[in-house]
Amino acid sequence: MMSPRSLIALAAAACAATAAAVTSLRSLGRERQLLIFHAGSLSVPFRNVSKAFTKNHPGVVVKAEAAGSRDSARKISDLGRVCDVFGSADREVIADLLMPDFADFCISFAGNELAVGYTSKSRFADRINSKNWYEVLMRDDVIFGRADPNRDPCGYRTLMLFQLAEKYYNKPGLAARLERKGTGRYIRPKETDLLALLESGEIDYVFIYRSVIRQHKLGLLRLPDRINLSSPTYASFYRQARVRVAGPKPGRTVTLRGAPIVYAVTIPRGSPNRKLAEAWVALLLSPGGRRILKECGQRPLSPARADGYDNLPPSLKPFCAADKR
Repeated sequence: MMSPRSLIALAAAACAATAAAVTSLRSLGRERQLLIFHAGSLSVPFRNVSKAFTKNHPGVVVKAEAAGSRDSARKISDLGRVCDVFGSADREVIADLLMPDFADFCISFAGNELAVGYTSKSRFADRINSKNWYEVLMRDDVIFGRADPNRDPCGYRTLMLFQLAEKYYNKPGLAARLERKGTGRYIRPKETDLLALLESGEIDYVFIYRSVIRQHKLGLLRLPDRINLSSPTYASFYRQARVRVAGPKPGRTVTLRGAPIVYAVTIPRGSPNRKLAEAWVALLLSPGGRRILKECGQRPLSPARADGYDNLPPSLKPFCAADKR
């Protein structure tokens, strides 16, 4: 834990860095483009950060590509594409797929919570709750969707949630039954791809982040903290869940273990507009950026935690503390 004096000093430095970044950016914003690859669940908060960013430098065009975090990382590692900012729904995606070959640091900046989203069209929406949700979802006349675990963190986190639910509710075999029931045509590359199916009534429920549910004004079914991957308090319990996914090389797999949900950002090597990228990330980590995250239903980390702190650009260090895990 940081001392109060250290936190005050860090906050003061962050405010000074924010002011310096805004001042310097006005001289940078002349018909330049910033390309961001990011997780689907970051679409709304990143769009709002970009709106705030371009107000101060209208000559900058921000372009964003949303995909599952693992798919987004492979655009860089496998396809050789370059971007200026990379935002992931799981810090481990950056740590496993991009560091150290494609990125020098990883900044953890926000948390989230896995939940069940639904609409007024969803079957049994008036009866489902945190005690019977798995019974409702296992009904033959109920359809639910989930993300692809090989492409998106929400996908493998959903499978982890199934495993944790089996232990929490003491229902042997529940995880396998839920996984089988959710296999098939209603698995999508990223969880936000399921929103249109949910809103049209083609599916009844979707496993998705609480922040996305809030952003799209869906019905929210919160699940117990012991299984929703939201709380560091239950990190040891979460670690009991394990999911195998496609590895960084064809034909190989890696085993991922359950952990509290942490979002992360980096500036990949080869960023064509690195100074602009640094300023955009500084805005994300600033008090204004944290306010945007809160408004979008995410829990910002203050201060953010940086793996590879020594490799951070000087402009970002005031917003971060070293990640000593």
